[in-house]
Amino acid sequence: MSEGACRCGSVRLSAQGAPLTTMACHCAGCQRMTGGAYSLSSLYRAEKFRSEGPTSIGGIKGGTKHLFCRSCMSWLFTVPEGLDQFVNVRSSMFDDAAEHRPFADMWLSEALPGSASGAPKQFDTVPGEEEFGALVSEYAQWDRRVKQ
Repeated sequence: MSEGACRCGSVRLSAQGAPLTTMACHCAGCQRMTGGAYSLSSLYRAEKFRSEGPTSIGGIKGGTKHLFCRSCMSWLFTVPEGLDQFVNVRSSMFDDAAEHRPFADMWLSEALPGSASGAPKQFDTVPGEEEFGALVSEYAQWDRRVKQ
């Protein structure tokens, strides 16, 4: 179980088991929302994730929902448009954030120069639907926490 919280502690997070995969997203949107070169995420099935505390939707308010702590405004997690069975948790919100190191770099076509995350997998944009199963399987072999 991974547990964590926003910066002020108003929102607590927990996720059961290992994520499906972890990533560093280099898209311009993540750069602007984090104020950094990329955002770090751990992808979980929605039924494995829980949050407790007041959140607000921020970022671009469309089909994809970016949830923030109402008090400290920490970006906590994202529910991707059309994929509400998944939750993309900001890896740095977990107490064991080092265990959520990125496996894949996404949106390298928008990456800032010199912003490599060290992830072994690389994508110019995002993996296609047909590549997702292989990505999850490769992550399971790479991350020692995944029980096969």
